Amino acid sequence: MLEWGRELCGDLDAAERREWLCTNGIGGFASATVAGTLTRRYHGLLVAAQEPPLGRTLLVAKVEERAAYIGHATAFGTNRWAGGAVDPHGYREIEHWRLDGTTPVWTYAVADALVEKRVWMEPGANTTYVRYHVGRARGPVSLELKVLVNYRDYHGTTHGDGWLMDVAPVRHGLRVTAFDGARPLLLLAEGAEARIAHTWHHNFDLARERERGLDAVDDHLHAGTFRAALESGGVLTLVLSAEAAPSLDGAEAWRRRERHEKRVVGAWKRARPEARRAPEWIGQLVLAADQFMVRRPLRDDPDGMSVIAGYPWFGDWGRDTMIALPGLALTTGRPLVARRILETFARFVDRGMLPNRFPDAGEAPEYNTADASLWYVEAIRAYLAATDDDGTLKTLFPVLEEIVRWHRAGTRYGIKEDPADGLLAAGEPGVQLTWMDAKVGEWVVTPRIGKPVEINALWYNALVAMAGFARRLGKPAGPWEALAARAKAGFARFWNERAGCCFDVIDGPGGNDDALRPNQIFAVSLPASPLPQERQRRVVDACARHLLTSYGLRSLAPGHSQYQGHYGGDQRARDGAYHQGTVWAWLLGPFALAHVKVYRDTEAARSFLAPLADHLADYGVGSIAEIFDGDPPFAPAGCIAQAWSVAETLRAWHDLGPA
Repeated sequence: MLEWGRELCGDLDAAERREWLCTNGIGGFASATVAGTLTRRYHGLLVAAQEPPLGRTLLVAKVEERAAYIGHATAFGTNRWAGGAVDPHGYREIEHWRLDGTTPVWTYAVADALVEKRVWMEPGANTTYVRYHVGRARGPVSLELKVLVNYRDYHGTTHGDGWLMDVAPVRHGLRVTAFDGARPLLLLAEGAEARIAHTWHHNFDLARERERGLDAVDDHLHAGTFRAALESGGVLTLVLSAEAAPSLDGAEAWRRRERHEKRVVGAWKRARPEARRAPEWIGQLVLAADQFMVRRPLRDDPDGMSVIAGYPWFGDWGRDTMIALPGLALTTGRPLVARRILETFARFVDRGMLPNRFPDAGEAPEYNTADASLWYVEAIRAYLAATDDDGTLKTLFPVLEEIVRWHRAGTRYGIKEDPADGLLAAGEPGVQLTWMDAKVGEWVVTPRIGKPVEINALWYNALVAMAGFARRLGKPAGPWEALAARAKAGFARFWNERAGCCFDVIDGPGGNDDALRPNQIFAVSLPASPLPQERQRRVVDACARHLLTSYGLRSLAPGHSQYQGHYGGDQRARDGAYHQGTVWAWLLGPFALAHVKVYRDTEAARSFLAPLADHLADYGVGSIAEIFDGDPPFAPAGCIAQAWSVAETLRAWHDLGPA
């Protein structure tokens, strides 16, 4: 499904536009382009999570390969340099590229010889394997592998003049210590000659960073060179590791990766009978879903788990985790992972709020979200529906009661129930609390102060869920039902009869906001809807008419004066467009579920997801992007792989029922 020959690999622009991703389940990753170029500061063969799942540090940028065979010398790598030069042109030697599960595989042609390269990560360890296999040759193929290293925060860039790293020989390779106190990096290859080098390669051009208005020049250190000659059928495995004693057995390491991915797919197929009839792209998304679920060990809970919101630059976010959890873990048949995530986040509930974000540098969690806690209630409801695990519900119910109590009495940033109508108000000047959270300096692009529509759809849904939880536990459900009924009655105030849909925010500083945004779709798609059936249909119709695209819903209707159909430029330009017309893929799943709810046409609803099958072959290969332009052809942008984009597509495809 995801493979190409020279028709794409030999086109530098096309091969660079497609990026691959490998992950290790603790927050570390490897990523670059099909062409082999580094176009982002986040690209590298080993981005280690030093404080799982964060503390991510670029340790190995790339390997510059050269093969010599019967008089031919061929470079496999490709680099762009500041000033515009491209050298070498190794992309021209790629005869075939494919994705094997989540593992990128290149086949290079050298005269009549073929050399295969594959890259994968060890599950649960900061170790990357790069395996070279000579599949066809009449004589020995001599490989020269120059390893380029670094030691920097993955958000940064390096200017390496004067930086002396300690590169020392060890058995089977080299050890690199970037500075006193740095975590040692091992570069190992059993059966190869290893020689120390210490040469900085300057001025790698990072094209995607330049497009984003950021520093686009990076330096990497050539730390050492490995050489080996392989006959036809011969294999050499390069091990790049921040672990103390990584395994050098590449064959067994590959079997471990294969077994891991077989377990992931097997759990899905056992849990979902329809999985055996699912199209190939849905199975690929099951593997993509696994890439986001990571360990978050805590002092009193070494088995803690979380969700990386998106690769390559996001960490774990509370809102994203709870939205994505049902699709990532429950749809794929991994309820134990779901439970661990729910229990982990229960430890962080503070004043009724879940953290919005865990900062990369390990600072205190940030509590600035009005909806993460409400999505947490929905995630528990979904978990319970999938598992009937009343024991976990009993454990977490006091946390849920605390969440509702604080939201009723009032918590941070003006988040509080209005006793007049039972709705939740939220917001203060200078703070972004909803998922439309772009902020540049002191400019909050979409402040949405007042009573946002999706916050109150979630509030009603949470109160209905609490009534159901109470009944399951033999507790009084009446008080919860009364709160839900009051919120439902109050929700009628969102209806904008003139527009035939909901206001986006009511009771704001300027009154009611009639901007047509996708947030109202949750008033239909959530299990408990506060809208009557006819109004649900009109909401779906309004979103379909003005917001629906091939890959998601626009964040603002094109007719609005502030609509922006292209996402790009420097940070101010990008954040200014982020929720002002930019398309969000994660909204397509809720739209499809809302559509089937009001039209009862499963085939039509599922067809809305179909264009994403083609998207898997573009941008982040095998996954789904964060966002797309609001104007055709809806070019992908943002993160190459976004948790809730993958999760909501998977959840919707399965929840829509038999094809």
